[in-house]
Amino acid sequence: MSVQSYLDSVAKNAVLKDSTITTSISTLKNRLGYYFDSSVVIEHFTFGSNTRYTMLPRKYDPKSDVDYMVVFHNSGHQPQTYLNRLKSFVELYYSASERKQSHPTIRLNLNHITFELVPAIYNVLYGYQIPAPANNFESWISTDPNDFNSKLTDKNKNNYFFIKPLIRILKYWNANAGYVFESYELEQKIVGMYFLFCYNIKDYFYSAVEQLQCSYWSPQWKQDAVNKLKNTVTSVKAYESGGLPYSAEAEIKKVLPDI
Repeated sequence: MSVQSYLDSVAKNAVLKDSTITTSISTLKNRLGYYFDSSVVIEHFTFGSNTRYTMLPRKYDPKSDVDYMVVFHNSGHQPQTYLNRLKSFVELYYSASERKQSHPTIRLNLNHITFELVPAIYNVLYGYQIPAPANNFESWISTDPNDFNSKLTDKNKNNYFFIKPLIRILKYWNANAGYVFESYELEQKIVGMYFLFCYNIKDYFYSAVEQLQCSYWSPQWKQDAVNKLKNTVTSVKAYESGGLPYSAEAEIKKVLPDI
């Protein structure tokens, strides 16, 4: 197998195909509808990587989760009030599951997936608002939960539909390397990259790795992980140039292990 075909297989196998997650989302939606009156919760919906089809199966990323926004009627309360309401909801319907507050969300761990329930309010002037990191999540900050989706879709279309497969590959590397980047941060970095003379997934992967950078202030282990990825790709290219495809494949598996 060549590096090209191996990367193709990783990107393909990292597509989430678990129908039980779809069922769990539907069940959560129905239970929220039963529990909260429409005068209390205006709407609720999934957002994040699950809606962008860049969420990985757990075998590729044990921390994969589904982001779910619950938009409450703006009654002037601070975020903790709405977090408490979500906590009461999961305690009633998911009493056998692990659940806890993880600012600014309620984290619900099921056997096959984790939900991050995000409380929000809606304001005509400011749009959707979620708990703000500043002031210990005791105030609100505006957000557009699905704004990034359109940017990713456009980037994907303009790059031969290789961006989403590329994201899945690099998110697998990221999880395997100990989560060097936050998942959303990594997706943003990739969408912000420039890809010239790239025509297949290997071209895109090599180009993305060359552009990938940690913050100067990042811990040393993160910088080491990125440098290891870059050095590995340099070695892979050398093996390919030397006509050693099997050695190149073995080298790439050091950072993208076969599952």
